[in-house]
Amino acid sequence: MNLTADQIKENYEVLLKGIDKYVTGNRKQQFLDFYNKLDERIALLPASHKKAYHNCFPGGYVDHVIRVITASFKLLKVWQEIGMQDTFTEEELFVSALNHDLGKIGSLEHVAVVPSTDEWRKKNLGEMYTFNTNNEYMTVPDRSLFLLQQAGIQLTTNEWIAIKTHDGLYDQANEAYLKGFIPETKPRTSLPFILHQADLMAARIEFEREWLDTFGNEKPKTKSTKQDRVNTNLDKIGSNNDNLMNLVKNL
Repeated sequence: MNLTADQIKENYEVLLKGIDKYVTGNRKQQFLDFYNKLDERIALLPASHKKAYHNCFPGGYVDHVIRVITASFKLLKVWQEIGMQDTFTEEELFVSALNHDLGKIGSLEHVAVVPSTDEWRKKNLGEMYTFNTNNEYMTVPDRSLFLLQQAGIQLTTNEWIAIKTHDGLYDQANEAYLKGFIPETKPRTSLPFILHQADLMAARIEFEREWLDTFGNEKPKTKSTKQDRVNTNLDKIGSNNDNLMNLVKNL
């Protein structure tokens, strides 16, 4: 999928309008300053470096974040309708969804990925971007939290745990938070589960949009027979003989 320059710009403005609508107090300006300072980098960022993953194209990151925010608010209504306790605010939901993958932008100094120049890896592995080794390794959730810390933006406990665990039990590191066997160790809010479901839903929709129509339309690979290979080799020999004869004629 490709987004136009106008679509990329419009998507980024959606994020800024969301901050203005949902974030309160001093944090509103802190978030606006952070996102305005890194606007071009964030706006053009893909959501992943490889085509087999989701939203691997310029602007794919913001497109994904908007989808996660949208899904989070829709899922909130579902959870409320079936009796969820009121344990977090809409601001906490928005802030968590907005920044759940923030670590994908890289560090303050260096972008996370750069367009690949390796044509073989692009063609055969679908790796359209290369990781920037100027950045020290961090997991995406940890870098998200670290970036917000560097920006001086304070998070609530609900937001911190939701961002940290948004990959759910796909990430073994989250078991200590999400796999409690006694009431005291279970999350005190449903926010982490709503954010994980929204992220899962968004990534699934992006997969369907990008890949479902391609299945069954692949060109069948024809298996060459022994005779085909013999004929190919004979053609090569004939071509070599022709070249040799041309050389002899020119002597």
